[in-house]
Amino acid sequence: MMRGRSDGGQKKRLIASFCAVALLLCLVYMYYGSSNQGASALEYGRSLRKLGSSYLGGDDDDNNGDNKQDGSVTSEEDSLAVAKSFPVCDDRHSEIIPCLDRNFIYQSRLKLDLSLMEHYERHCPPPERKFNCLIPPPSGYKVPIKWPKSRDEVWQANIPHTHLAKEKSDQNWMMLNFSNDVLNDEGRLRTVLDVGCGVASFGAYLLSSDIIAMSLAPNDVHQNQIQFALERGIPAYLGVLGTKRLPYPSRSFELAHCSRCRIDWLQRDGILLLELDRVLRPGGYFAYSSPEAYAQDEEDLRIWKEMSALVERMCWRIAAKRNQTVVWQKPLSNDCYLEREPGTQPPLCRSDADPDAVYGVSMEACITPYSKHDHKTKGSGLAPWPARMTSPPPRLADFGYSTHMFEKDTELWKQQVDSYWNLMSSKVKANTVRNIMDMKAHMGSFAAALKDKDVWVMNVVSPDGPNTLKLIYDRGLIGTNHNWCEAFSTYPRTYDLLHAWTVFSDIRSKGCSAEDLLIEMDRILRPTGFVIIRDKESVVESIKKYMKALHWEVVASEKVTTGSELDQESEDGERNVVFIVQKKLWLTSESLRDTE
Repeated sequence: MMRGRSDGGQKKRLIASFCAVALLLCLVYMYYGSSNQGASALEYGRSLRKLGSSYLGGDDDDNNGDNKQDGSVTSEEDSLAVAKSFPVCDDRHSEIIPCLDRNFIYQSRLKLDLSLMEHYERHCPPPERKFNCLIPPPSGYKVPIKWPKSRDEVWQANIPHTHLAKEKSDQNWMMLNFSNDVLNDEGRLRTVLDVGCGVASFGAYLLSSDIIAMSLAPNDVHQNQIQFALERGIPAYLGVLGTKRLPYPSRSFELAHCSRCRIDWLQRDGILLLELDRVLRPGGYFAYSSPEAYAQDEEDLRIWKEMSALVERMCWRIAAKRNQTVVWQKPLSNDCYLEREPGTQPPLCRSDADPDAVYGVSMEACITPYSKHDHKTKGSGLAPWPARMTSPPPRLADFGYSTHMFEKDTELWKQQVDSYWNLMSSKVKANTVRNIMDMKAHMGSFAAALKDKDVWVMNVVSPDGPNTLKLIYDRGLIGTNHNWCEAFSTYPRTYDLLHAWTVFSDIRSKGCSAEDLLIEMDRILRPTGFVIIRDKESVVESIKKYMKALHWEVVASEKVTTGSELDQESEDGERNVVFIVQKKLWLTSESLRDTE
């Protein structure tokens, strides 16, 4: 009996040992198996092929006898690795905006106040939920129509929401009639903010008068209206008047505009109207078109009465009123604010508050007073357009920049832009590019150097450095704040050219992923569009390994020989390189079948 029990114990121990070994083997298999799956995720999930001369698949050069099935390499080879391919996102993600993705908001069960429009504000996914795939064009996609024809005509397949054109085409605009009958007031009216812009018809109308509008709308029930505007070649940006400040410095616009306006300006003590007040220049205008301006029913009359009282306490006056539109004007100085009765609401903002801090900063229900300079000069002191673009802005002093520094920066970038266009001369014609983004704009001199070309530039300034975006607006240009560790607030395929001056070095210093940034740049870049990367040689070499994976074609690569401030050598003597690539047009097999 005892021997029998001992034998049974040995069998149990043997079985337990066997199970432990089996479990260990399973864990080892799962670990290395998942690693292999991660490597194989670099392979396409769809077949791609060529049709005629249009690029519809992977690069057609072979692998030179290399039989590797994925991009995995040994650690010694990491710096020279060639990523073979990225996965293609599902077709339903052809319009994805990662930080404005409603599905992510719903799945994450974020507690947002819908009445405050928080669900239309930016909510970026964590690293583990970032898209690591290429966004496919929609079925039947074609290279966009060139400007200026695109202003009135776009490919239906590129913007699959034709009702937008019908819905927004009947908008009528009323503007101030200046005494000289010049719409831009002889260059004094240059930058405009169009809130709830539809498809930016107002912004398109103003372009011929040398007025540039930042057309702003949320990713709401009128889906893709900003995409429609950008497809037309008109400046536009996805944003909302919600709880956060708009991504623009104080005193950026001469005019704000809201047509068929359904925004509740009275909510939260007038905080949204006070946000417009913050971004308007001294003497700036707000053109407001809404039923409250002319309707006679009881509710509309109440709203109009309360809104009129609010703007009066804000020291705004009526500059013009016609039918359903009223135009208010801000004061030129702080005099009216100082003459208000004590305790008048809304109050003035705290003296230590920074009116130009905007990235992720909450709005405040207070009036932003003018600086001592603006109060004394009774205005912004800006030159009229186009002299404004090259005239040193008064706010240079905020950064300790001299007039000489500004003028030198302007001249240096003019030389660099000329050099860029020479390098791209075989690819770029007069109307090849229209929508351009400068991913690190500094003082906006890259954009200023393009003034003689029929283009517009979205100037991007990082919130981590000097907030020079106000200098850009003071030059009569437009832009926004953005951190390139996150996705940009725009639809896929909206820019013809991206300029990245040391952007990759910057995000590397923040510990962010260059691969994520490349995928994001590919998302917002149109097929056949260009990328100009100006960065350290080692950084550019690390980027080159992704060219085949992204289906980008090298146009030019040139070491920088100038010793200018733009390209200071690093401690180890490393120089910058100008690296220019072009994105090829590719389609998934599903899209290809639709085009056939």
